[in-house]
Amino acid sequence: MSTLFEPIEVGRYQLSNRLVMAPMTRSRAKLNGTLGDFAAEYYAQRASIGLIVSEGAQPSDDGQGYLMTPGIYTDAHVTSWKKTVNAVHEKGGHLFIQLMHVGRMSHPDNTLHKRQGVAPSAISPQTQMFTATGMKGIPTPRALSTSEVHKTVDDFRHAARRAIEAGADGVEVHGANAYLIQQFFAPSANTRTDEYGGFIENRARFAIEVTKAITEEIGADRTAIRLSPGTTIWGIDEGEEGSALYRYLVGELNKLSLAYLHIMDMGNEALLNDIRQLWDQPLILNRPNRPRDQIGKDLAAGLADLEAYGQMVLANPDFVTRLKRGAPLNEADRSTFYGGTNQGYIDYPTLSV
Repeated sequence: MSTLFEPIEVGRYQLSNRLVMAPMTRSRAKLNGTLGDFAAEYYAQRASIGLIVSEGAQPSDDGQGYLMTPGIYTDAHVTSWKKTVNAVHEKGGHLFIQLMHVGRMSHPDNTLHKRQGVAPSAISPQTQMFTATGMKGIPTPRALSTSEVHKTVDDFRHAARRAIEAGADGVEVHGANAYLIQQFFAPSANTRTDEYGGFIENRARFAIEVTKAITEEIGADRTAIRLSPGTTIWGIDEGEEGSALYRYLVGELNKLSLAYLHIMDMGNEALLNDIRQLWDQPLILNRPNRPRDQIGKDLAAGLADLEAYGQMVLANPDFVTRLKRGAPLNEADRSTFYGGTNQGYIDYPTLSV
């Protein structure tokens, strides 16, 4: 039986343990999309965890949706990420940059270009988003043309190359949480009549093309993807064929021999077991709000090869040490999750040696 503290090979890397820092938006980047001044310290503090998956970084201007999120497509972005990646490597850690295109989950006020968001179809998520002047309704997005879909695939490819130039160990494609890639999966967000809409093979096509393009650019052993089957937030409804779509998608992605598949579990245990059987490479499982006494359970059961944690790692830079010692965990301060000062960012206490 594998344990949390055993090393594991993921892609081209040997990780020191089977714990993963889940990607978490912190909204502390600068307006031009470069990382904030203390991002390097924030990530380096947590470098003892087996793998860090960074906050989502937009692969293009149109990929941004939230205020103060980082990019990874310009020279300035690369320079800012180099400092952070180097800091993690100096502590012996590994970091994959998550590539996040939010699609329709965008507000023009949060972007430099002030344009309408883009999506598979011109369907509003019918929700609000935080902006510098408060909560505002998200405008109906503009539907991407077929040629623009192809261009967006190239944007992901370009961003992956830039991530490697910044020194990242790899990239994780964000195909979860109701953002652009999952919008293509859901009939409630995708009513296209071209090769990217309709049948499940068509709705899965964009995710597969993005992932394949990245493997061609940086290698499959530095490429990963995150999925959240069954997500229903912000108007996403994958319909009766949702489980079938994921079985098809995972089967096709498995052919690419990626570094890992990262699943955010939404409660469909039957589908989760099927995905485990369909997937030959390392599988990371993230169960939101999993209590401490359940840590390691999925690994012990053989359902996952690694387990990802978000808020627990955010609040405990020495998460691995605390688990090994059975020490108490700091509680996360939700009021400091997004934006603000360094409070709740780099000031969580660690155990004394």
